[in-house]
Amino acid sequence: MSSAELVWNGLAAFFTLCVFSFLYKDNPFYRFAEHIVVGVSAGYFAIILYYNGLVPKLINPVFHQGKLHYIVPGLLGLLMWTRFSKKWSWLSRYSIAVYMGVATGVVIPLYMYTHILRQAEATMVPIGFTSLPLINNLLVLIGVLSGLVYFFFSKAHTGVFGAISRVGILVLMIGFGAGFGLTVMGRISLLVDRILFLRDYISQLF
Repeated sequence: MSSAELVWNGLAAFFTLCVFSFLYKDNPFYRFAEHIVVGVSAGYFAIILYYNGLVPKLINPVFHQGKLHYIVPGLLGLLMWTRFSKKWSWLSRYSIAVYMGVATGVVIPLYMYTHILRQAEATMVPIGFTSLPLINNLLVLIGVLSGLVYFFFSKAHTGVFGAISRVGILVLMIGFGAGFGLTVMGRISLLVDRILFLRDYISQLF
């Protein structure tokens, strides 16, 4: 390991231990690491936004390609900074209005496609009992319909309707449990990665 790698890996190990120190209690080492992470992240994303957003979408089109109409969104972006002035903060409302209008127009069709049409399409599949894929499709259809029945509150959940809604509750709990388990496993994998990093760093030192 080179001296530069030794220094950088040492810093990484130090900050890792600082974060782990929160397991004991809140302390200055954890707060120091927290502030470093926030500051470095803000600086990193500022550079990323500059080179991936400002340069290719404003500076190059205006100064190198002659697309002067790109100045309009650039000015709207500058007006957003007037939020820091009590006197001129009202100018930022124009930028926010344009941004919200454009974002709404883009997001609503995308949301409809991904969360409604694609979800409905996933249930429009062949079903049956002759093969495992057909049985899986049948279970998916039953789970979707029973879950929708649970959220139908215009009718009392009694009798057959109530039984179906209880199946919907079970399906929802399985889904939430799977999502929570996936999140926990993701966090555990990060923990294991940090522990292996500390082990390898210590072994290289000695």
